[in-house]
Amino acid sequence: MGFLSKLFGKSDQNKSVERQLDHPNKLLVGDIICLDDSFALPSQLKGQSLEVTEVNCYEYEHNKNCEWVLRGNNDQLIFMSYEKDDDERLVFSIKITRDQVEQLFDLDQFSQLFDEPGQARLELKQTLPEFNNWLGQLYRQTDFATVGFYHQKDYRSEQISQYEGSDQGDSFELYGAVSDDERYAIEAEVYQGGETDVILCLYRPISDIRQYWPKSQ
Repeated sequence: MGFLSKLFGKSDQNKSVERQLDHPNKLLVGDIICLDDSFALPSQLKGQSLEVTEVNCYEYEHNKNCEWVLRGNNDQLIFMSYEKDDDERLVFSIKITRDQVEQLFDLDQFSQLFDEPGQARLELKQTLPEFNNWLGQLYRQTDFATVGFYHQKDYRSEQISQYEGSDQGDSFELYGAVSDDERYAIEAEVYQGGETDVILCLYRPISDIRQYWPKSQ
């Protein structure tokens, strides 16, 4: 009995522990999330299963934010981050082109995002079918030339060498505005050399993630 007890005890210790995935902060490359089918979600998110293809990091002076790059069946890239203030929430984002910016907003008005004193007011000119549930009607500026660094690396378990050295990442200035109902945002990241990413953001509760599927071991 003593031998059998030791044998079975050793076998139990060698069993792999199943990874518990129950929160956005635990997501790794290869994991899949299944989203709610709420009519409040855009078609790119509604009822979709999305796979994590990258985990990157945005670094600012006083904080760093994890960004998950998600891909669905149509191969469009969706970006997701997690915020916690009084409540927890997800931020889903997509990048748009200059031509799309011009269709959605008056360009003269949009350019005020980059002018001092950073008090731009943006009004949606028209919407496009592909951006249903991505846009608010009226935005007010919240960020002006906020300095940040973009790192193509998951730094959740590491310290970033802040603002110096080879790991400083790609520097940019952030310009942003939030809709009056605080459900949407629009951001512009201006990198050195003038390259600019314009991003539509949607704020949602974390309960929109209905299921988590860990990657196959």
